[in-house]
This record gives sequence, C-alpha cells and structure tokens, in this order.
Amino acid sequence: MHPLHEPIPADGYAVRWQTWDGAHEESFTLAWDNEAWTATGQVGSHDVQYVVRLSPLWQVRQFLLFRDLAEPDLWLGTDGHGRWGEMNGAHRVDLDGGIDIAMSVSPFSHAGPIRRLALAVGQEAPTVVLDVDVDTLGVVPAAVTYHRLGERTYRATRADGTAMTTVEVTVDAHGIPVEVESAFRTA
Repeated sequence: MHPLHEPIPADGYAVRWQTWDGAHEESFTLAWDNEAWTATGQVGSHDVQYVVRLSPLWQVRQFLLFRDLAEPDLWLGTDGHGRWGEMNGAHRVDLDGGIDIAMSVSPFSHAGPIRRLALAVGQEAPTVVLDVDVDTLGVVPAAVTYHRLGERTYRATRADGTAMTTVEVTVDAHGIPVEVESAFRTA
C-alpha cells in the first residue's frame, strides 16, 4: 500500500478527463496485471493511445505511444536506473537520467511522480520527466519539482530553459489527478 494515498482497487480504476474548455476527452484505465500496473489512455484531442507499464512502486518500466499504426509509433523501456532505450535495442543516451513520463496532452503525467515521491504535506522533491511530444515523437528530459501543498493538492514547477512554469494539481484519494489547473478536469 502506498503510504500517503489509498490503494488502487484490485479490480482496477477508470476515469474520464476533459480539457479545461470541455472540447476533448481522455478515457483512462489502470489495471493490476502480471505483478505491475498498466495505465492506458485514449486521448481524443490528438487521437492517440498510450500505455505505461509501472512497477508496484510506480516506477516507469515501459512507455508505448500509438498514433495511426497497429504497432507502437514510440516504444521506450528503462532499466529502472535512469537508462532508456527503444525496444529495438537502441540505447537512448539523450534520455539517461529520466525517471517519469510526461505528455502535455494527458493529466496522467502527474500521477506517477505524485504517487512515487510519497511527499508529506509541505515537502517537495525534484524529478526528471521525459517530455513526449505526441505529434513529432520527440522526447526530451525536463526537470520538475513537486511540492505537496495540502492533503490532495500539489504544485508542479517545471524548468524550461530560462522560464519556469507552475501548475497546481488536485488528486483524488488514490493520488490520481482530478484537476490540473487551467488544463484538465474529470468529465
């Protein structure tokens, strides 16, 4: 059991998010399968599907992105120590050090760091996310600091070159986002 959030139900978890303006939706499921979590999202705004395999402690193991093919357009795996590669065996040195996956098109990006970091109220911790651009398939590391403001509220601060971007994230009892300030909310 995660020390600061209720456990995810054994029979799985499902939620629908919508963009802040209500124009697009994402269907999301989380299932326990073969000793790991499998997160699956269908993002309507970009007509993409993603699959993230997570360890029991919410460490990313694999990331798959499907756009218009039956096979993944992007398939990344990690050794669990910050070394990443494509599933064809090519080591992606440019991604080394990345811990979490982030996609600006999905609020699920915040769930992994929030659950994995297990912050108490008032604590903060840095992580390195791999930002995935679902249009270009580009992937770049970015530094993000999560600060737990309250029982269910976090602030994520991203360092993008010389600019800082901050967003508040509200989660449910399981640590899954229900609202990302000015971007997403549950449908």
